[in-house]
Amino acid sequence: MPRVDADLKLDFKDVLFRPKRSSLKSRSEVDLQRTFTFRNSKQTYNGIPIIAANMDTTGTFEMAQVSARWQHTLFTAIHKHYSVDEWKNFAASHPECLENIAASSGSGKADLEKLCGILEAHVSRDKSL
Repeated sequence: MPRVDADLKLDFKDVLFRPKRSSLKSRSEVDLQRTFTFRNSKQTYNGIPIIAANMDTTGTFEMAQVSARWQHTLFTAIHKHYSVDEWKNFAASHPECLENIAASSGSGKADLEKLCGILEAHVSRDKSL
């Protein structure tokens, strides 16, 4: 017989953001940038820790361009439906965006091969990655 879990469950509508007191005099003094050091690679990321989702209507090359143009260091997780050739064209046209994007992938063998093609074409240029 299945076990019924009767514990309280929370949803997005149950989340409340409460601002804490601040000594700032104006919103213009707010700095949203944070620095993160990744545990395994020891690389650091300095930026605003917001990632545009990898949905095919959100994580687009256009979104990455807008984020880079504003220089807010927002991150964009590019959806998995772009071809390797589209990635090559984008990288050649907009190299300033490459630092703040992530490539998404499916879990199949063809998805892994496509992801490897994307990484070989772009990440291998920068040996620090």
